[in-house]
Amino acid sequence: QVQLVESGGGLVQAGGSLRLSCAASGFAFSNYPMGWFRQAPGKEREFVAAITRNSGYTYYAPSVKDRFTISRDNAKNTVYLQMNSLKPEDTAVYYCAVGFNAQAMGVPGFKPYIGSWGQGTQVTVSS
Repeated sequence: QVQLVESGGGLVQAGGSLRLSCAASGFAFSNYPMGWFRQAPGKEREFVAAITRNSGYTYYAPSVKDRFTISRDNAKNTVYLQMNSLKPEDTAVYYCAVGFNAQAMGVPGFKPYIGSWGQGTQVTVSS
């Protein structure tokens, strides 16, 4: 079955960096765009970044553009999120998801095209 396992979260000071990984299995990873989302306490889950299946295009939420970089390794069935210049408002549980159209993953109310949400990885940024 489809499995998405996020890792790499942790506690970091403001201005620091983290690299998240999402290991995928159970489907043809290289055929689908992938995205990262996050959910802070008391808030709705929101789009962070998405990448097309061949890494040709990437899309970012305005709040993370120029600080975060999404990438993927189709040989390893893994998508990454490099997060630099972290801010306290980046604190959230981060999730990866499978999409049908990378650009459309930023539309509010997005639901995973295949499978469901993983367990997520907690990112906490202290001030």
